Amino acid sequence: MSKWFVIVGLLLLQGCASAYVKSIGGDTGNVYSRIYFTDYNTAWQAVLDTLKSARLDIKNPEAGVIQTRWTENTSEKNFTDSADAGAAYLKAQYRIRVSLAKGFFNGKSSVKVSVQKEQMVQRDVLEGWRPLETDSIEENTFLYRVGRVIAIRVKIAELEEERVKRAMDQASF
Repeated sequence: MSKWFVIVGLLLLQGCASAYVKSIGGDTGNVYSRIYFTDYNTAWQAVLDTLKSARLDIKNPEAGVIQTRWTENTSEKNFTDSADAGAAYLKAQYRIRVSLAKGFFNGKSSVKVSVQKEQMVQRDVLEGWRPLETDSIEENTFLYRVGRVIAIRVKIAELEEERVKRAMDQASF
């Protein structure tokens, strides 16, 4: 019986702590990351290719930081949240922050790519902007796309290297 009190107490404590963090202005956005076994330049170009349709605000390869400009997405938010009757937004906007960090794992070059989407919404003129937590779909899709672009770039480099090797072998005969 006391075991149940401990479990319920821990659950209540966790809920209170998260409410406290949000009430004092803590960062409500989650950062999603993935590690890719490739060199930094390949990962950087893969991130840029994945964000090619977005307008960039910050692009600093030395710091490993990319940030898009605020993008208006009111119609998309209203469409996706249309099942909730009270979720109509007057305005909605988002931006994406990406950071890259070099590393090594078991002697292999690796890059950690982290992405965070900041979503701001405004329900009426008097309310002002307020942050809205994301559902992580776009962040995970972004990381998947980066991984696919890296895989394609690595495969193309391998095929090119093989082609050059065959050309060298044929030239030596």
